[in-house]
Amino acid sequence: MSSHRSGPLTMTAAAVVAGRAVHRPGWITVEDGLVVAVGTGGAPSREATAGVSIIDFGDVVVVPGFVDMHVHGGGGGAFTSADPTEVERAVTTHRSHGTTAMCASLVSAQPEPLAEQVARLASFVELGDLLGIHLEGPWLAPKRLGAHDPSSLRAPDPHEIRRLLDAARGTIRMVTIAPELPGALDAIALLREHGVVAAVGHTDATYDQTREAIRAGATVGTHLFNAMRPIKHREPGPVVALMEDPNVVVELIADGVHVHQAMLDQVRHWVGPERVALVTDAMAATGMPDGLYQLGTLDVTVADGVARLTGGNTIAGGTCTTDVLFRAAAGHPQQLDDLRLLEAVQMTSAVPLRALGLGHQDLSVGTPADLVVLSPDLQVTTVLSQGEWVNDGRVTRAP
Repeated sequence: MSSHRSGPLTMTAAAVVAGRAVHRPGWITVEDGLVVAVGTGGAPSREATAGVSIIDFGDVVVVPGFVDMHVHGGGGGAFTSADPTEVERAVTTHRSHGTTAMCASLVSAQPEPLAEQVARLASFVELGDLLGIHLEGPWLAPKRLGAHDPSSLRAPDPHEIRRLLDAARGTIRMVTIAPELPGALDAIALLREHGVVAAVGHTDATYDQTREAIRAGATVGTHLFNAMRPIKHREPGPVVALMEDPNVVVELIADGVHVHQAMLDQVRHWVGPERVALVTDAMAATGMPDGLYQLGTLDVTVADGVARLTGGNTIAGGTCTTDVLFRAAAGHPQQLDDLRLLEAVQMTSAVPLRALGLGHQDLSVGTPADLVVLSPDLQVTTVLSQGEWVNDGRVTRAP
C-alpha cells in the first residue's frame, strides 16, 4: 500500500453513514488517512474549510469500507500461492469492489505446506494489506469436508497449533474447527489463550457438542448452514446452538448460491443484524471468467459464475465480492430506508471487525478513512482506503 498522504479533503454526498448515524445530506472530512470530521447538511462554510479540498459526489451514498473475514482469493490469485503477485491480485480485486480490509483464508493442507503458507502471508499482514489469517482447516469433519482435500484432514494437535502460531508470527486471527473431533475442545481453549478467534464449522457436531465448543470459547459460526449438520426437529445441531448464543457471530454467504435470500432475511430476524457477518468465501475465480481453477489442491470448475469441484456437485467457495452481499442485505434501492442501510453496513463492516476482535472502522472521528461511494443503485463508484483513492484495486494519491 502506498504511504502517500494528501491534505485535508471534505466530501459531500446525498447520504453519509458514519458511526451509527445516517447523515442526509452529509459530509465527511479526512486527513492523514483518518476521519477528522463528519456532519449533516451541505459542506461547511468556506471560512471553516480554508485550505481544504472539497469534492461534491452528488446523489450517492457513502458507507464504511467493506470487511471480508472469510476470503480465499480473487482475480485469478489465491492466498495459498507461493507467488506474491497472486496474493496482490486477490487483494486488489476485492479492494476495487469496496473491500478495504480482509482476512486471508487458507484451506486444509498438510503440515509443512500449511506452515509455509502462513509464514508467507504473515508479511502481508505486517504490511497492512491483510487483517490476518484464517485457517479454515485442517481440523474439520470428514463427513462435512465440502471443498477440502480429505487426505489433509486430521484431529487437532496442540504441538501443530503452536508451531503454526509461531510460523505466523502472531498474524493468525481465526481458526475454524469441528468441535466433535478428538482434542477439539482443548484446541479451542488453546487458541483463545493465544488471542485467536475460534470458529465452529465444517462440522457434524450435535447441538450439545456445539454448546460445549461455545463454552470452551468458540465465538463464530463459519458460513452458517454450509458444511454443517442440518437442523432437525429432534436434533437441532450446530446451527441452532450457534444462533441461540448471544456471544456468537454467524457468517452467511449471502450470494444467492450458498443460501437462499429468504435465509438471510430469517437469520437477520432470528439473531439480529448485530450478530451476522456477511462473507464471500471467494476463491481465485472471483472477478474472472468461467473456466478451470484450483482451490488448494483441488480442481474447480466455474460455470455460470458458480464454483464446484470438477466432476461433482459440491460448491467450492464463492465468486462474488462484498458489494454483492451489501446489495443483498440492503434490498431494492428504491425501498432502502435508513434502518435497512445501517443494518447492511453492520453486516458488511462493523460485525466482521468485532467478530475478529478488531476496533471500529465506522467513519466516526478518529477512525481510518476507509470508505465506499455507492451510486443510487448501490454500485461501487469510488473507494477510499486509509485516505487514498483506489483505482482498479490499486492505491493512488488523493488530490
